[in-house]
Amino acid sequence: MEKYNLTVHEFILMGITSRPELQAPLFGLFLIIYLVTVLGNLGMIILTKVDHSLQTPMYFFLRHLAITDLGYSTVVGPKMLINFVVDQNTISYYLCATQLAFFLLAFFLVFIISELFILFAISYDCYVAICNPLLYTVIMSQRVCHVLVAIPYLYCTFVSLLITIKIFTLSFCGCNVISHFYCDSLPLISLLCSNTHEIEVMILILAAFNLISSLLVIVVSYLLILIAILRMKSAEGRHKAFSTCGSHLTVVTVFYGTLIFMYVQPKSNHSLDTDKVVSIFYTLVIPMLNPLIYSLRNKDVKYALKRTWNKIRNVFS
Repeated sequence: MEKYNLTVHEFILMGITSRPELQAPLFGLFLIIYLVTVLGNLGMIILTKVDHSLQTPMYFFLRHLAITDLGYSTVVGPKMLINFVVDQNTISYYLCATQLAFFLLAFFLVFIISELFILFAISYDCYVAICNPLLYTVIMSQRVCHVLVAIPYLYCTFVSLLITIKIFTLSFCGCNVISHFYCDSLPLISLLCSNTHEIEVMILILAAFNLISSLLVIVVSYLLILIAILRMKSAEGRHKAFSTCGSHLTVVTVFYGTLIFMYVQPKSNHSLDTDKVVSIFYTLVIPMLNPLIYSLRNKDVKYALKRTWNKIRNVFS
């Protein structure tokens, strides 16, 4: 397709599917998923904030994990739902740039990469709690917890602004159709007339660095945890230690398994439809699963939920 260097004032989002018979059922499905995502993560945020038994470093990190999940699902979810009920889902040039900036901030860079770092922080928290329980409160101080969360947020804010500015200072061609359900970096890059090699390499390097570094730290942390558990003489102690980090391992397996599926598949099998499916999984399914996994597999959270529910019931009774 020949590209023309023209001024683009708005973009057209193609959405998930163009088949009319699927619009209504998909709208209902994703509306339910999004509502469960919002309620689950919002509930986790409130619960870990108000319940006295959950005021520990582990639940401090889980609260930020819930904030990130709620954030990047909200950046994409409402706009995706609107696409099902309008004939042509257009988005202005500046609104698209704003959505991309917030999406990169909330999803790919701040919230996804922060999730990687927060998952690392949780694994480190598990390691300290099991391997150095006597020094736990000293090592995992409130200051250390805030630093572990603040650094990736600041770093990713800078990078997200860098990529957004880089894309929208280049020239777009006459075609303004985005083959996606939100303004993502890769579909936008495909519409640029300018040389995109530099920005593509930059995104690839940043993604690979964050993914590999965080995964490496998590693997090392859990190897140390496994060694410490195997040295325990008590079978009950080993069982308790495994259950301590079981929920986190479940989330790590689901999260990294999805990333590996996305990036190691052959290029010949890679398509925009695959990107859409994986994007849905990232933006709605995983954020919905995280609070469910941590609440259903965690006795402390279930007990805290019961206590909070009883308090609410007593207030209104």
